[in-house]
Amino acid sequence: MNYRNDEEERSAEGQLEHALADLAAPAPADFALRVLQRVGIPRERYDTYSHLDSAAGGVYVAYSPDAVTGSAIDTMVTGSEEFERLHHARTGRTAIRASAPFPGLRPALRTGRAKRLPIDLGGLTDLERAVLHAVRSIPSGQLRPITWLAREASLPSATRPITEALAKNPVPLLIPCHRVTYESGAPCDAAYAERVGDALRSAEGIDMHRLKELTQRGAVFLGSDTTRIYCHPTCAHARRITRPHQVPFRTAGDARQAGYRACKSCRPATA
Repeated sequence: MNYRNDEEERSAEGQLEHALADLAAPAPADFALRVLQRVGIPRERYDTYSHLDSAAGGVYVAYSPDAVTGSAIDTMVTGSEEFERLHHARTGRTAIRASAPFPGLRPALRTGRAKRLPIDLGGLTDLERAVLHAVRSIPSGQLRPITWLAREASLPSATRPITEALAKNPVPLLIPCHRVTYESGAPCDAAYAERVGDALRSAEGIDMHRLKELTQRGAVFLGSDTTRIYCHPTCAHARRITRPHQVPFRTAGDARQAGYRACKSCRPATA
């Protein structure tokens, strides 16, 4: 009889330990979100966010029901708490972790093609929004100089206002500021931590060593002696020009004087 009582006691203790372990288990990722929804907190008072993989490592991305509202690569913050704090300071809305990312977010991060992803740029000036909208039009795997951005955004070509606008990019990576260069061809990584821009360009197959060699040869633009069209060197059409048929140009004016037409895809005439 005592044996049975001892066994029953041990069984009860084991059940209690399991129950306590369940209570101590981490809450589900979207537990806080469920609580807010249950108590009826208005949706416009908070955003949700996910932590996803990208070519530059992990990235936090916040979003409302309608658009992406902010992001930060892991190297830009110390963790989720800092991301939440910075997001609240910038938008006035709390960021609550969720398990399901914004629709289209995963493929946009995987392919580098986020142009169609809705992004909320509220809180920025007209100039800053114009610059960032122009940045969004740069295709994956290609680069554009600051003067190109200025002309595309119908702004004066002064460098400082453009770089300041890039530095205020609230959605690093999804608005691809790593695709912007100075006129010398050097990267303008105003929106990124050290080496992040290099990682993103490398992931998109941008060969910066080749571009540096072209710049040293005076090839700010590349023309094709078969099509008589000139492009930015990273344009998809320029990459198909074989070396024997490459014609380097230092300026768009030089290309026009030589009888070359501007590529309609990368629009070098605006530079």
